[in-house]
Amino acid sequence: MENKLRLQIVSPYGLIFEDDVDEFAASGSEGDFGVLPGHAPFLTGLKIGMLSYKKGNETGYVFINRGFAEIVPDKAVVLADSAEKAEDIDVERAKAAMKRAEERLKKAEEIDFARAESSLERATIRTQIAEKRTMR
Repeated sequence: MENKLRLQIVSPYGLIFEDDVDEFAASGSEGDFGVLPGHAPFLTGLKIGMLSYKKGNETGYVFINRGFAEIVPDKAVVLADSAEKAEDIDVERAKAAMKRAEERLKKAEEIDFARAESSLERATIRTQIAEKRTMR
């Protein structure tokens, strides 16, 4: 498609999202990046973060729990360990997970700190994405 980019987001659980978009941005392992149609090819790792895309006047958000992105001029494929569209995020569950992770981090000497920190990061980003969906 002219001036469009095919964006596919796939997890081990199946296809999460597929559509032609005007642009998208994500959190790469080396920093945040944005992609427009015609972008130079590249491959990057993804960290826990938010992927946002624009299609016309709409902006959509997807939670990405690590993975990889392959970009070619007319297509981008995101392979995520797990992913959730903003409208599929259970806000109460995310807030409860954030509270549990914060409590575990307070007991730093008794826990796996990296695991608790990662749980907190995932829950925080899910909550932020879910709040964006209600702001539309």
